[in-house]
Amino acid sequence: MSSRRDVLKAIGAPALAGALPVRFVETEPKVSRMPAEGKDTPKICLGFWGPVDETGMRRVKQIGVDYVLTGGPKIPWSEADVRTRIEQFKAGGLTLCNMMISGFDDVIWGRPGADAQTADVITSIRAAGRARLPVAEYNFYANRLMEGYKEETGRAGAGYTAYDYELSRNLPPKDGVGPHTRAEQLERARRFLKAVVPEAEKANVRLALHPNDPPVPLSRGSEQLMATIEHWKEYLSLVESPFNGMTFDCGVTREMGEDPVAVCRYLGERDRINHVHFRNVVVRQPYVDYTEVFLDDGQVDLFGVMRELVRQKYPRAIYPEHPRALDVDRERGSIRNQYPGGGGFAGEIYNVGYTRAMLQAALTL
Repeated sequence: MSSRRDVLKAIGAPALAGALPVRFVETEPKVSRMPAEGKDTPKICLGFWGPVDETGMRRVKQIGVDYVLTGGPKIPWSEADVRTRIEQFKAGGLTLCNMMISGFDDVIWGRPGADAQTADVITSIRAAGRARLPVAEYNFYANRLMEGYKEETGRAGAGYTAYDYELSRNLPPKDGVGPHTRAEQLERARRFLKAVVPEAEKANVRLALHPNDPPVPLSRGSEQLMATIEHWKEYLSLVESPFNGMTFDCGVTREMGEDPVAVCRYLGERDRINHVHFRNVVVRQPYVDYTEVFLDDGQVDLFGVMRELVRQKYPRAIYPEHPRALDVDRERGSIRNQYPGGGGFAGEIYNVGYTRAMLQAALTL
């Protein structure tokens, strides 16, 4: 009888010899990169508020951000105004994706100069279109009740931004502004949009209205135009067009007690999201009492929002805003932030890293 060793010699060695190359091919690791932003994905951006210099642009590029937004010049814009800003950022490898347009308070407050300012906005949108700026963001506040913001101490002493309506609810109307009803503001918005949106369509410049933030019921005697989801829907119905869109703000949505994922789905499926603000909050009482916290530590399902944006193939900017105040920023000197408890560039680095992880995770599903 042949030994076991003899059998292996006779049949095993040739079989193994034939199998080995196949095994090595099958188990060889694939070399790949992490998912990246593309044509049909959200584009992480940061606000650029200081001088457009090489140092500032370089530090944004170092953390993987290729898109920026900024405030616009005084209206009416010229093509040269817009193109100069675009080219300044392009020289640093950055794309200007959004510019804030303002300076039409007569429209918002119903003053005699409203028609002239509407014409200036139209001129500006045409200029933006010729320069190929994709989005113009704007506000339509009768008054923004900033006086209710206060600083809170967050984890390990980090700065948080809280809002308490009781600090400001009884403030009187400002001189020269007066009180305004929502019905008055809605009619002004209707006239404004009917004049401006067709021009935005022709210029291929999407308009992104930021909702009321804070979304309190009354702001120095004025009712709010965009303080509830039903208000948002009504505003968007004034002119049915993707160019009459919104800045979808996850934080504001939750501050109103709404589900940001569901609202993102509603707006996105109607192609009305023209910009995104990505932040988190803890709400104690909707509309009037809440705290802005780190992205990882609030009541907004930010991964759910990101998955929804990726599912929709949302292709425009997403801004991880309102960084928290960290010691590393405090130690570098005074933090320039309009919100008490707001942070600087170290806080923005944290926000970008978290947002990038959410985006890459969503892109792998």
